[in-house]
Order: sequence, then structure tokens, then C-alpha cells
Amino acid sequence: MAERYNIHSQLEHLQSKYIGTGHADTSKFEWMVNQHRDSIASYLGHYDLLNFFALSENETKQRIKFNLMEKMIQPCGPPPDKHED
Repeated sequence: MAERYNIHSQLEHLQSKYIGTGHADTSKFEWMVNQHRDSIASYLGHYDLLNFFALSENETKQRIKFNLMEKMIQPCGPPPDKHED
């Protein structure tokens, strides 16, 4: 029983420390937004990957950066309507 409590408390600690890990009330939409934003941030941080995107889309690197930064606002589109129970 103590081991189970310890694992549960460690998970709660990680969830409070890092936003992307979610929590019990995280919706599927919020989780996907976090995943997309993490991916876009990684693309922007890795120069070689940014070069690959620019080459494959035949665009400038600055245009690719601009498009990715714009995607950070709503990476999965507008949020769904919340149903009140």
C-alpha cells in the first residue's frame, strides 16, 4: 500500500511541476494542444530540422519560423464547446 501511495504522490508531483504531463482533469483537446506546442517548439529549436522544412516546402527559413510561431496560438484549431452537466 505504501508503494502505491508513493508512486501516486510522485505522479502528482510531476504533474504539478510540468504542464505537459497533464492531470486527472486534462481533456483530450488540452493534451493535444500541449503535444503540438511541444513539437513546434522542438522544430524551432533544432536548426537542421528547420532547414529541412524550408527546403522541402521551398520557403525561406524565416517564413517557416513565422508560420510555426503562428501555429503556436491555436495548433489544433479553436477549443471545443464545453458542455455543462
